[in-house]
Amino acid sequence: MSRIPKIVILGAGYGGVVTALRLQKTLNYNEADVTLVNKHDYHYITTSLHIPAAGTGNPEDSRVNITKLIDEFKIDFVKSTVTHINLEDKKVTLEDGTLSYDYLVVGLGGEPETFGIPGLKEHAMNIRSINSVRHIREHIEYQFAKYKREPEHPELLTIVVGGAGFTGIEFLGELADRVPELCKEFDVDPGLVQIINIEAAPTALPGFDPELVEYAMRVLGDKGVTFKIATAIQECTPEGVLIAGDEFIKAGTVIWTGGIRGNHLLDEAGFETMRGRIKVDEFLRAPSYDNIFVLGDSSLVISPENRPYPPTAQIACQQGVVVAQNLIGSIRGSELKSFTFVNKGVVASLGKGEAVGVVGTRKIKGNVAALMKKVIDNRYLFIIGGVPLVIKKGKII
Repeated sequence: MSRIPKIVILGAGYGGVVTALRLQKTLNYNEADVTLVNKHDYHYITTSLHIPAAGTGNPEDSRVNITKLIDEFKIDFVKSTVTHINLEDKKVTLEDGTLSYDYLVVGLGGEPETFGIPGLKEHAMNIRSINSVRHIREHIEYQFAKYKREPEHPELLTIVVGGAGFTGIEFLGELADRVPELCKEFDVDPGLVQIINIEAAPTALPGFDPELVEYAMRVLGDKGVTFKIATAIQECTPEGVLIAGDEFIKAGTVIWTGGIRGNHLLDEAGFETMRGRIKVDEFLRAPSYDNIFVLGDSSLVISPENRPYPPTAQIACQQGVVVAQNLIGSIRGSELKSFTFVNKGVVASLGKGEAVGVVGTRKIKGNVAALMKKVIDNRYLFIIGGVPLVIKKGKII
């Protein structure tokens, strides 16, 4: 190992950014050479992407320039795409160069999990990035405009959302709020618009409190959302989706929110993975690699109940704190810290003024939950950028 160890962080998602900022705060100058690699020059706030996707918010509000967050005297930022990880030589190949490392942090994010459903990858859109949500918003607006020229095709006004997890439910809430505006803008009869949610599991928001699930479905149902629960999508085509029972739903828009898997680069590098994720040890290290830490969608963390934790922003941020501490411990020869996830609660928005959630042991819904959602979002902005970022990007309470 070189005199000054090289730390390379792959990905500026929640885990990668928190790791970098913690290292920046704690490491002394010249104690380590830290490089953060990301394919964009901005960090995007994944938990708010459903808002610009529906057209109820500006995509710019969901992204933060990375150079505004880091101290470039302590963190080198490289805008590039990772193409390969060479574990044997401790090198990362980028599309325009190569980086060597002593310690590697893998936070490359996930990719849509289609579960082998034919046509989903080719014909469905995903809420996964700033560019993808711009595409969704513009596509929906185009379908409304197209209907005015082709009124014989009312299916252009049908929007299918596959998956009723958090992303799907939150998008449905925003979309239902957006539809009346679209109808007014394009002079479309609201009665012709259909928003259909299809979920293979026996309930929406799987694993969530049943009372709150019922409330969420009632709120969204009153806004015009039709649910098809315990119904699997069998195939997606350019014209719509085939669902269980051989029913075909014609739709101008299909959006898939039904799951994600880890990054394909991890399999290609030779890591042992499960659905593209690396099952980490108690210190968040990859098996057999004491110098490689893994977090966010790239990691698989097992709960005390022997079930995988869902890859949420909350767990990624907590992982970032521990990974930074363990990197510093590795460099300084001090004791490493075991990772223990502390669930501080979770809130799902249902559109303007509505949400459901659990904070501690308390169930909340309606305006109270919507307020808590804003508090949670603002808290994250404060963590990464302090008061100035909250003022610039935060949600008014």
